[in-house]
Amino acid sequence: MSGLELFAAVLGVIAVWLTVKQNPWCWPIGLVMVLLYSWIFYEVKLYSDMLLQLVYAVLQLYGWWQWTRPERVEYARQVSSLATGPMLTGLGVGLLASLALGAAMAHWTDAAQPWLDAALTGFSLVAQWWMAQKRLQCWALWMVLDVIFVGLFLYKGLYLTAALYALFTLIAVRGWLQWRRDPALVAA
Repeated sequence: MSGLELFAAVLGVIAVWLTVKQNPWCWPIGLVMVLLYSWIFYEVKLYSDMLLQLVYAVLQLYGWWQWTRPERVEYARQVSSLATGPMLTGLGVGLLASLALGAAMAHWTDAAQPWLDAALTGFSLVAQWWMAQKRLQCWALWMVLDVIFVGLFLYKGLYLTAALYALFTLIAVRGWLQWRRDPALVAA
């Protein structure tokens, strides 16, 4: 465990907790966290996760814009639930991204876990996109992904990051419960 990993983990807890609370400061804090984790994952040869963090950086900016762009707060993006079709489309995109990235990482890099890392990356992009759009289903997907991330990070010896993702799992459960009770929840 490095000081950098510790700092990134603390920022991660703050960012995800603020997301549950629908506080737009989750996005700039999350931006710093993902940039730090891109370096950490590069150092342990989790290249798909490194690339994921860089894409997250762009999605952090998108999420911040989505959550704050209206002039009046009552017009800001509200929590909504995805219909079955768009949800399956999103998961299909995640699967295709996972397969393409996994093949690339297995063929052209010395990635430690090319297929698992790629699958977590592909589906994490879907979860992050849904989160930026305040889709309730982001939390269910995060719960599944975070549990698998815990195992991967334990395997790679990133014990603090594994603990962070275990905490993320619990926070995702809290996010699911809290967003489900949001009075603004609408079906998409």
